[in-house]
Amino acid sequence: MQLTDQEKKQLRQRITQSVFRYVAFRRFIKYGLGVAAILAVGFFSLKPYFIGKTENKNPSPLDGFVKILNETEVPDHIQLILADGNNVGIDEDEVAIAYSNTGEQVQIGKNQQISQQSIQDGQLVYNTLVVPYGKRSSIALSDGSKVWLNSGSKLVFPVNFITKNREVYIEGEAIFDVAKDKEKPFIVKSEGQQIEVLGTVFNVSAYRDDAYVQTVLKSGSVKVVYGASGLQNSPQSITMAPGSMASLDLKNTKLSTQSVNVEKYFSWRDGIFIFKNDSLESIMKKIARYYNMDIVIENQALAGASFSGYLDLKDNIENVIKTIRETTKFEYTIKNNKMIIN
Repeated sequence: MQLTDQEKKQLRQRITQSVFRYVAFRRFIKYGLGVAAILAVGFFSLKPYFIGKTENKNPSPLDGFVKILNETEVPDHIQLILADGNNVGIDEDEVAIAYSNTGEQVQIGKNQQISQQSIQDGQLVYNTLVVPYGKRSSIALSDGSKVWLNSGSKLVFPVNFITKNREVYIEGEAIFDVAKDKEKPFIVKSEGQQIEVLGTVFNVSAYRDDAYVQTVLKSGSVKVVYGASGLQNSPQSITMAPGSMASLDLKNTKLSTQSVNVEKYFSWRDGIFIFKNDSLESIMKKIARYYNMDIVIENQALAGASFSGYLDLKDNIENVIKTIRETTKFEYTIKNNKMIIN
């Protein structure tokens, strides 16, 4: 089905209202979605994938398609992207954002306030919070739920939860403390899965360059539905218990669960990394994201070496690296924001 030039223009305008400023718009429609359904979406994440390729008789505003740009303007500071296309830049490395119960008033840090409408053109308004590498943010949503976003993460959310489900989309890593509302389940969507809760505390890690999507449950109960992005023909689900982790292998579409020490997955919120027999490669990937530094391990045997302990992320990156070297010996050089380990 071909879109007219006018329909393409309208669609492009809708997209730019709630995501990064895009450079080009490539392929549009697939899987039999009608133009009216497309225009009702109103926002998309930057990651090119489909949410819900399987038949959905009750589509939500988060359902639809994403086939957009190869190039995006990546910010070097935290951005709150509003539905009118305005980007609110935030200079702090860490910032707390709070929405009023209507979503129309937003407090950013201690000194900045903005106002917005919660409904535009008869449709619910969505905002996007973008946290680049080296930064972190917390956000209190209009329903009272709290979200902590780690470095290199994006959260797309309605400014007010007036529909039957409270749905958000996450790329990257976030801790959710969900306000209880039995009438409105809270649903977190990410690549390959969605998490359904009523009120609980959990961590989701869904970075674009990771092979796994991981969910760690601290308290309460959640149902993880996997295969929700077309990875399988029929989505399947499991119900998690506190103290467990569900890990979805995106390549093989396999899900595994295990008991874990949950504090290891929540400690970054307090500026601490906890490791237990983790490979140096996986540790350095997290450190690279946290400090926004490119880190390359040239020795593959060294990359597989394990490390256990605590890292105080309030230190600068060189002190953190020196702490690791106390148990795993290696040499490193830093030049032009790139660290080479050998």
